[in-house]
This record gives sequence, structure tokens and C-alpha cells, in this order.
Amino acid sequence: MNSKVTVVGAGNVGATAAQRLAEKELCDVVLIDIIEGVPQGKALDLTEAAAIEKHDAQLTGTNDYEASAGSDIVIITAGIPRKPGMSRDDLISTNAGIMKKVTQAICQKSPDAVLIIVSNPLDAMCQVAYETSGFPKNRIIGMAGVLDSARFRAFIAMELDVSVENTHAFVLGGHGDTMVPLPRFSTVAGIPITELMSKERIDALVDRTANGGAEIVSLLKTGSAYYAPASAAVEMAESILKDKKKILPCAAYLEGEYGINDLFIGVPVKLGANGIEGVIEISLTDDEKAALKKSADAVAELKSVLAGIDY
Repeated sequence: MNSKVTVVGAGNVGATAAQRLAEKELCDVVLIDIIEGVPQGKALDLTEAAAIEKHDAQLTGTNDYEASAGSDIVIITAGIPRKPGMSRDDLISTNAGIMKKVTQAICQKSPDAVLIIVSNPLDAMCQVAYETSGFPKNRIIGMAGVLDSARFRAFIAMELDVSVENTHAFVLGGHGDTMVPLPRFSTVAGIPITELMSKERIDALVDRTANGGAEIVSLLKTGSAYYAPASAAVEMAESILKDKKKILPCAAYLEGEYGINDLFIGVPVKLGANGIEGVIEISLTDDEKAALKKSADAVAELKSVLAGIDY
């Protein structure tokens, strides 16, 4: 295949992303991890499944970055996962160091790649990758809103007993407890959910969406979500590889949009061959603006924490 995507981190999210990329036959895949044998074993296992799944994507597992050279996209999932009782913010110090090291290695081998950041705390890790890489802002994208919107869509479909394919939803802001689901822009077959359920039920779904990751962590007890995060990252990668120009909510570096400067915040963006090809600004109510500002303030706090860490 002509396209190559490298996935850094062969844990649950990374390995599932590699599987989805290969089985959609989007690209050849390089899976990198520091643990010897793990990426090699998972890549071989996925290769052996190819005859059954009927795809010809080439999968390579490795502990170094040589095979990643010339990647079109790099999906970075590396970092320690959340454990019960741990917030995304608790991860910041350790994962910032990992993100810096990974980004430096990627830049040497794939200077033209688009980076999709999945590692937590998401918005802060985007900042580390941006500052470390020196890449233009359109080539650093955080996977947050696609996942959060998917969770919101799932809960809407469950609540109304309808096909999830009929649902559309938008979640803005930072990837955490201050995210901003937008019921006004969330629909079922084009019908706003505000017409289909009470404010109390909508508020309950909004709250469940904001705590969607924590809910899964509490159930799994020994890890965090990986199927939906992997799918979200792959949807972004597909839009870039195929130049589909999908409008998706992603963490983007803002310079004045929505009144926010110098922060990675989840907003609707157009994803195409050049990465982020435009930020879509939508009109918000005063309450929505206030919620987005609160979310941006939380991200700004993380950024200030980063500034005080020697990573």
C-alpha cells in the first residue's frame, strides 16, 4: 500500500487502532512499543488474521523507529493508563516525558507526518507534541471530541431506542470533566434531541458523557477504555488519508477562534490531507460560551503545570 501509519504504543488502544487500520485496508501499519516482543507479537498475530479478515495491509512490529520512516500519520497512544481514583491530570508529569521522547523520535523519521495524539491528559499532551515537534499547528491534532461525541451518540441511541447511525452529536472543550456537550447541535435523523427528550434526561446524558471514561475505568478496574478511543483515532486518520474533509470535533491549537488563544481545545474542524484544514466556528449561547471558557481555563491550568515540569 502507498500510505503508512505508525502507531506508537502497543497497548490496548494502540493494538486496537492497528487492527482497525489494517482491517479497513487504509494503509500499512507500523506498531512501536518499548517492550521487546510485544509489538512484534501483536503485529504477527494481526498478520495471521489477515487471511481470514481478507486484507493485504502489511503490519510491522518493532522497538525502534526505523520502520516508521516516511509515515503519513503517526498515532501516539504511548503513556501510562489511568487507574481507578486517578484523574487524567495525575498522569501529566510521567506522560509529558514520554510524549517528548516519542515526538523527537518521530520528527527525525517522519518530518512531514500528521500527528494524532491520544495519550492523556490529551490537551496537555498535544501541547508537548506541538512544542517539541515544531510542526505547524494543522499537523498536531488531539483525539478527544470524536470519542466524546461517540459516547454522547451512544447514550442518545440507548435512551431513545433508535439506531446509533441516525444520531449526530457535538462535544467541545477539553477532554475531561469540563467538556461541553452541545444538545442544540445533537440530533436524531436531523431532529434536535431537545425535541425528543426532557431537559432532565438530556442533563443526565450530558453528565454521563463527561464522565464516560471514568465510568469505564471504574468497571474495568485495571485499565481504561480502548475500543472506542481506537475507533475515534482511526476515523480521524481515515479522513486524512482519503482527504475526505470530514467535519469532526478534535483538539486543535486555537489562535483567537472562540475567543481562545494558544491552547489546544476541542472544536469542530475540517480534516483532510493536510490535517486540520479549517476550524469551524459556530454561534454559542451565553451559557455555552461560559462552559467553553470554563473548559479552556481548566486546560490553561494544565498548560501552566506543564510549564513547571522538567520533562
